[in-house]
Amino acid sequence: MPRTRQPIELIQAKGKKHLTKEEIAERQASELKVDLKNINIPGYLTKKQKEEFQEIASKLLYIGIMTELDEDCLARYIISKHTYLSLTKKLNKKEIKNDIDQLDRIMTLQDKSFKQCRACANDLGLTITSRCKLILPKTPENPKENKFAKFVI
Repeated sequence: MPRTRQPIELIQAKGKKHLTKEEIAERQASELKVDLKNINIPGYLTKKQKEEFQEIASKLLYIGIMTELDEDCLARYIISKHTYLSLTKKLNKKEIKNDIDQLDRIMTLQDKSFKQCRACANDLGLTITSRCKLILPKTPENPKENKFAKFVI
């Protein structure tokens, strides 16, 4: 099964440069370049959700991993998070704990909203493991010393 295609900058940063200059130029030309600045808050979010959208979007823009294509995914994350939290509050009420059918139904909905929330969080880089996959390795600032340089006059 093939792996997902990685940006050429990431491949070069990892040190896997087994590509010719022509292949690198071709890949750079074919990579999609998206405007990072034009983020619009979806109108279907509530006021509280819009504030959370703005807060998370500003953080993701600051680190440079969000584009306008991610607006809907972030909105789905926020909606599923709020749904999960409201269902959790319902489960904590004493009246529901006596009704097994209603308890089962709410727990199923809670599980579905949690899975959707987690999937969106992974897509956006909001989890630790997904951020580790997004971080570019830093190239060493000091080049390696040539051990034979001391013999050159």
